[in-house]
Amino acid sequence: MRWPKPRAPTLSTPLTSRIEDTRAEALAALQAARSAADLEKVRVEYLGRAQGRIRDLLAALKGLPAAQRPEAGARINALKEALAAALAGRAAELGRAEGPGARALADLTQPGLARPVGHLHVITQTLEALTEVFGALGFSAVEGPEVETERHNFDALNIPKDHPARDSFDTFFLNCGLLLRSHTSPAQVRVMEAQSPPVRVIVPGRVYRPDAVDATHFYCFHQCEGLMIDEGVSFADLRAVLAMAMEGVLGPGTRTRFRPSYFPFTEPSAEVDVSCLFCQGSGCKVCKHSGWVELLGAGLVNPAVLEAVGYDAERYTGFAFGIGVERLAMFRYGINDIRLFLENDLRFLEQF
Repeated sequence: MRWPKPRAPTLSTPLTSRIEDTRAEALAALQAARSAADLEKVRVEYLGRAQGRIRDLLAALKGLPAAQRPEAGARINALKEALAAALAGRAAELGRAEGPGARALADLTQPGLARPVGHLHVITQTLEALTEVFGALGFSAVEGPEVETERHNFDALNIPKDHPARDSFDTFFLNCGLLLRSHTSPAQVRVMEAQSPPVRVIVPGRVYRPDAVDATHFYCFHQCEGLMIDEGVSFADLRAVLAMAMEGVLGPGTRTRFRPSYFPFTEPSAEVDVSCLFCQGSGCKVCKHSGWVELLGAGLVNPAVLEAVGYDAERYTGFAFGIGVERLAMFRYGINDIRLFLENDLRFLEQF
């Protein structure tokens, strides 16, 4: 009589159910995860070495008959590998959805993301330096419209229609009868029309002239003009204010020099030079070996201007000055081409 061959022992049903339940629950948890933190929780719960559910399944093997342990162990190891692969795949999906920035932020131990921070344009920095220095000397900063009337830009400044000085202050005229201001002096006229002396203001802002563009000229640039009107204001006050201001902007030891000149709205008038920053007055190519650099124009306010705004020219006197901001910035930072200020080249702008 032939006895039937004994069948290999099969895995007990309770452990089989636990393995399949663990597989289903783990895959559902991975699919529900929405961040790297969620994935880490799933990994610890199922694959953790200290108290993971895969570890608990492996620990249950010792309760099985010896003949059933190899098959049970193989199933549990296959489940472990499958969950590890599913975890990696879900992490890749979340990474593509969130982007590199989100993945980096998910781990708070990683360095923060660098954010580029901009800074003020070199012209704005120069304007703020002028405003700060003249503010310390008692001058308030005011603004005026860039689109002006012919009266404010010319007539009230002693530049009538037939005056030859109009050529040097020519500007862009609009079809409506207005114009783009060719200097910030019109704002000074508006201040004098609006208030009685004493007046002590500076007017920084953009101005326009139809100049041919080259290394030192542009059709749009910036000025900072100043005005002081009161009783007894003299040329000595003008010299003192500009000497202190230039030292404040360009540094201690900066010297000023006045040369006779002509402006229709001031009398007497002067061109103001400052000692060269690069050679300290000994002579170099920047100052054309003279030791001095021309920087601004100034003078005592012409009585005709005072009368045009209704001031008593017998009682009040004053002075005015005008500084080309680009020219000051070029001198201050050693820049040799005015066009660089408007080209928006970051290689240039990031230097300041």
